[in-house]
Amino acid sequence: MQQNVLQSWSDDEWPVVRKSKPLPTGEGVLDLGAFNTIEVDELFDTVNYASTVAGQAVLYRSLTQPLDDLDAIAAKQAAVREIRDNPDVRANVENIVANAAGSENRLYLLLFGEFLGGFGTAREDNQIEGYGYKQYRRGINAALNLVGAIHNSGTPQTPYLQSVFNKIGGFAQSNDYSLMVGPVYNSEKGLQSKEERKNSYAPATIFRPTLFKPLLIGLLLAAIWGLVTIFPTDMFQFSKDGLSVASVFFLPLMLAYIPVIGGYDRDNCIIPLRNIFRKSAALGEMLDGLGQLDELLSFIKYSEAYGSETVLPELQATERHSMHLVAAKNPVLGVNNPDYVGNDFDMSSERLVCITGPNSGGKTAFCKTVTQIQLLAQIGCYVPAQSASLSVADKIFYQAPEISHLDDGEGRFGTELKRTRDIFLATTAKSLLVLDEMAEGTTFEEKMQSSIDVLDGFYRKGNSTILITHNHQLVDVFVNRGTATPKQVEFADELPTFSLVPGISRVSHADRVAKKIGFSKQDIENYLAKS
Repeated sequence: MQQNVLQSWSDDEWPVVRKSKPLPTGEGVLDLGAFNTIEVDELFDTVNYASTVAGQAVLYRSLTQPLDDLDAIAAKQAAVREIRDNPDVRANVENIVANAAGSENRLYLLLFGEFLGGFGTAREDNQIEGYGYKQYRRGINAALNLVGAIHNSGTPQTPYLQSVFNKIGGFAQSNDYSLMVGPVYNSEKGLQSKEERKNSYAPATIFRPTLFKPLLIGLLLAAIWGLVTIFPTDMFQFSKDGLSVASVFFLPLMLAYIPVIGGYDRDNCIIPLRNIFRKSAALGEMLDGLGQLDELLSFIKYSEAYGSETVLPELQATERHSMHLVAAKNPVLGVNNPDYVGNDFDMSSERLVCITGPNSGGKTAFCKTVTQIQLLAQIGCYVPAQSASLSVADKIFYQAPEISHLDDGEGRFGTELKRTRDIFLATTAKSLLVLDEMAEGTTFEEKMQSSIDVLDGFYRKGNSTILITHNHQLVDVFVNRGTATPKQVEFADELPTFSLVPGISRVSHADRVAKKIGFSKQDIENYLAKS
């Protein structure tokens, strides 16, 4: 079960947006290898239009641990449509999120701020000067105002949006909410809310977040008056200098009042209360609800800012993974790029698609387009395409060449084969897999046989496999068997068009790339001639 955003933040650190991590291979939709290769951090930066820290943290969590349940994804899509299509709902949600974004850090300062003491001066945003009265009041008001905004809103129509509103509004039913509203009673049983005091008769003081304590001050003045009444004295008579003898006695007493009362409230009320709030499941759910609300808005804003057509994918319930894309563009590279070439792609009946072509032709970029679109679809977000229909992938894997470590003892071939084995054991017929070259670090003959064995295995498991390769002989094997669909990146006059077309590329254009980076045969000759 996912932690809410408050649970994921450590007690001793300021809230961090990129806190979530992919689950180990086989346990979640993405593992760390796919997360890094698909460049999810860059995808997050592109899609992130959330204005709250909670919203950004929830969006990042969604991308690291995407949904694998069709109904749950469809519910998020329905909520996105309700906000997008209903101006009143959108205005209300935007107002709630905007107000929360303006005061959110005040709550975090209360929960995670560093107390400097009575005479310290705050120089950082996460530092609390004085005794924390102002920070306490502002912090709890940020939470209370968010709950109030939800309670003053109408009821959404879609179940997912209703659940998000209920998460936020439900905080009002908790004891932690009652502690924030006050009064807070400090007794031998600890800090108690008004509701907890109903059946308790233990003596208690009432905590109020201010140095001005009318009752305490009144008791002190009454005590002084009583002393004067019982023991008449001329200590209160003013001298020629306008000072009384008593003032010399009472002035230090009044100066001591501030640090004594302030220190007591900070150490015995404010800090214990913030520790309660920091561990509050109800407050965590409220912040999670705020984050989910902001995440939905982020999807819509990303779609509106993309610069070309985007759609909410049509989700299909199928026995094995399938995907059909029309004019699909890369979610990151295609932003505000009208010249970016969209491509059609279909894996409705195919199990193996082999993509060949020279370097810099767009093979890897296209495969990242496919996997990023699959990932965005599974968090309920828009994808850049004219149309998109796909099924939910229980696993999204992307294997790219890795450099072996000095201590792994296997070399490059063994390192990659271990990764391939782990992926193979975790995949099912509902998985999506991209293999970027295979069996590197061995002879051509061994590479061919190993690649054939591995691809045969994945084909028999029935998942969707996309192979990127320069090895056209390997592609020929599976095309001749009738088990692979060949695609190639198109070139015209030795320049890439970035279109994906049928066929097998049997050229490499290695010399063109070498010339482009200044390391062709002629360049080498020129370097040697100058030396």
